Amino acid sequence: MTDRVAVVTGAGRGIGLATARRFLAEGWRVALLDIDLELVTAAAAGLAGDALALRCDVADATEVGAVIRRAADHFGRLDALVNNAGTAVFKPMLETTPEEWARVLAVNLTGPFLAVQAAAPLMAATGGGAVVNVTSISGLRASTLRVAYGTSKAALAHLTKQQAVELAGLGIRVNAVAPGPVDTAMAKAVHTPEIRADYHDAIPLNRYGLEGELAEAIFFLCSEASSYVTGQVLAVDGGFEAAGIGLPTLRNTRRNL
Repeated sequence: MTDRVAVVTGAGRGIGLATARRFLAEGWRVALLDIDLELVTAAAAGLAGDALALRCDVADATEVGAVIRRAADHFGRLDALVNNAGTAVFKPMLETTPEEWARVLAVNLTGPFLAVQAAAPLMAATGGGAVVNVTSISGLRASTLRVAYGTSKAALAHLTKQQAVELAGLGIRVNAVAPGPVDTAMAKAVHTPEIRADYHDAIPLNRYGLEGELAEAIFFLCSEASSYVTGQVLAVDGGFEAAGIGLPTLRNTRRNL
């Protein structure tokens, strides 16, 4: 696998950085893209393996194309693309501004569209590859305070299917992972103890996911182990999306049996 190359967006921290680390552990070479150059440069410097840090605003079509070509030129090929970069605005729908709405959709939906447009010809030139879009459980289940975020992620799930169908002829597989609550630095900063308790009550596995667990799922979908999997959205959420109402009561009932 030492000749394989992956590009990971939003790789300065969190799930993106964990994913880059997972690729490197398997001998891949990795380009880490992030809008914060200082952050991603420091992140790449702490990794073991052949890692390249690049600044990129995924909502900028010109910049996305140039940076992905630069990564492919640097390493000589491109085999996998992970569209992880994302942003969110947590506000009531009636208070969300048109500018906030537009920016969230530009990063979360247009970004993966642009990145795949830039990466697909480069992958096809060496026989194909794999793309993983990072959606969210918020794209599968509606919630309050995330009208732009949830809508962008739901649209990204459908874009994944469109990309999978259209790029299969080029030998490119496209899938998505939909994380549930994950114990990232952002979650720790914005999720109050009350919110965390609510999530624990709603998740059958009764805990938050770990960044490394998301990285494992992403790597699987980019590897030959998933060579006949395309057009799928894999919820990595501890069973959150599958569960209905009454879970805390049922859990307590089992404990009392």
